Amino acid sequence: MDLGTVFLSEVVGTGMLILLGAGVVANVLLTKTKGFDGGWLLINFGWGLAVLAGVFVAYKSGGHINPAVTFGILLSGAGEYSDGVAVSFASTMVYLSGQMIGAFLGACAAYLAYKTHFDAEEDESKKLAVFATGPAIRNYRWNFVTEVIGTFVLVLVVLSFAGTPNALGPAAVALLVVGIGASLGGPTGYAINPARDLGPRLAHAVLPTQYKGEAAAAAPASVAASVGPGAAQQPARKDNDWRYAWIPVLGPMVGGGLAGLASQLLF
Repeated sequence: MDLGTVFLSEVVGTGMLILLGAGVVANVLLTKTKGFDGGWLLINFGWGLAVLAGVFVAYKSGGHINPAVTFGILLSGAGEYSDGVAVSFASTMVYLSGQMIGAFLGACAAYLAYKTHFDAEEDESKKLAVFATGPAIRNYRWNFVTEVIGTFVLVLVVLSFAGTPNALGPAAVALLVVGIGASLGGPTGYAINPARDLGPRLAHAVLPTQYKGEAAAAAPASVAASVGPGAAQQPARKDNDWRYAWIPVLGPMVGGGLAGLASQLLF
């Protein structure tokens, strides 16, 4: 298989993953959506089904749609990433670049689907949460450990599929992601995928997600400041939380790599 096909497959598959995954978070968090306040389990199942769709769409490339999975396969000693795709520096870069670009584009598509709700949402933290993960309790050391553990589970179990009899196909990965979210997702929001966090976080940085409610639109900043605190308030400054962004990138890569090494001993 040529690397151009691999690249396109990973772009489309990862884009589908993020479109549906960020979409379910938007549906639960953004005010006035039909799914508002739907809860953590709705997000878990939404992400699981997003993985199902993404893996199916990216079937030609093996449906990695996650740099941690690609890195895990690399360190597992496998000779191929997928049928006809040899493990090499070039193929690795094609997978990783396709995943990151796809994640960015998928996040942009999710933004367009919820454009009016982003405009109406005053809480900047909710909008960032649609695009990127964040900790429930900010402790960088332990947040990192959580992401390593969650991704280790994901990649180790995915690698086990190759040697175990099952007929579930991508549904097995989808159920695994639901299980990880329900069991290990509470501390950090379970990125378990560097592309899932970094690509959408970049999209959040460049997209016009600022609040555009009626009051904010009606009064310019100079007018609001001149008439005092009773007037329309300026929306909170957009914060991409770059100080945390290394954890959902490096943590999953370490977890995926450890799972790849462990698979050589276990499988």
